[in-house]
Amino acid sequence: MTSTVSRGARRTALVTGASSGIGEAYARHLAARGYDLILVARRQDRLAKLADELARTHGVEAEALAVDLTEEAGLGKVEERIARAGDLDFLVNNAGFGTRGLFFKADVEEQDRMHRLHVLGVVRLCYAALTRMVTRGKGSVVNVSSVAAFAQSPGNASYCATKAWMNSFTEGLYLDLAAFGSPVKVQVLCPGYTLTEFHDATGIGRDHIPAGWWASAEDVVAASLRGLSRGKLFVVPGLRYRFYVFLIKVLPGFVVRSLALQIRGKVRR
Repeated sequence: MTSTVSRGARRTALVTGASSGIGEAYARHLAARGYDLILVARRQDRLAKLADELARTHGVEAEALAVDLTEEAGLGKVEERIARAGDLDFLVNNAGFGTRGLFFKADVEEQDRMHRLHVLGVVRLCYAALTRMVTRGKGSVVNVSSVAAFAQSPGNASYCATKAWMNSFTEGLYLDLAAFGSPVKVQVLCPGYTLTEFHDATGIGRDHIPAGWWASAEDVVAASLRGLSRGKLFVVPGLRYRFYVFLIKVLPGFVVRSLALQIRGKVRR
């Protein structure tokens, strides 16, 4: 089914990590709502294919912008594109990746790239978007974090830490906007295990996680957008994961760390 929106009523959304998984699901949901799209990821072929499909299906404008956000040149291109958009109404900072193994045995370049993407990339793109959204008095920013943000686990030091930073940073933005009296919305989305390419890319696999703990990317994004419409700052999709986060918050730290070691077992890599 094709939907069309009049030019005067159109809004623009920029989604990073849009070539698959949660980013692709955001692109599809937002296109169905009539947003013109700027799709950002490294894989030009997949971005172009998705942009063409969404433009044809929903009558929106969809642009593929292939860059690597861990590199200064790529990040700068997206900042420039936000500046040229002028009317950006929605930013989704979804680009991210994980690694396996103990920090002191890991490839330090990969650890550096993760921090650049999850932390510096989010800072720069939030700033580029919010300076304009606040001036215009409208807009939304979603930073895609993880339930991993609420507690550390062996072999995930940088991933958990950068996602915890993302939660704290987004909460700080929320308070800044509230103090200023701005209607611009921010949200931090904290999904659990999601059926995307993420675990395949990290080599973790899916067989060790019971089926009931997996959610579809579409359901995760639908929960995010429902929460955004209600002004929710933290969105944790799924009752299981909301209970998990509750337990982490109420249990003593030494208990949480002990459980993490028991669940994850020995990590030699």
